[in-house]
Amino acid sequence: MNILLWIILGGIAGWLASILMGTNARQGCLADVLIGIVGALLGGFLFNLLGGAGITGFNLWSLFVAVLGAVILIALLRAFRGART
Repeated sequence: MNILLWIILGGIAGWLASILMGTNARQGCLADVLIGIVGALLGGFLFNLLGGAGITGFNLWSLFVAVLGAVILIALLRAFRGART
């Protein structure tokens, strides 16, 4: 997957995860993209670790994995920073 598709997938995944976690009003577009990309890497790693398919391309499964990873990332950030995130 090329870098532009990673940015698009990361932006969508980060935005959806921020809506699910209630942090959408506090972070901007760049934070959504960064959280989405790191979340995609984290989600892909976790799914591969558990024996499933991680990020497989630009499709709905990869979006699901990226959103799940981004939600886990936001939860971890909240745990380290406190409940105000």
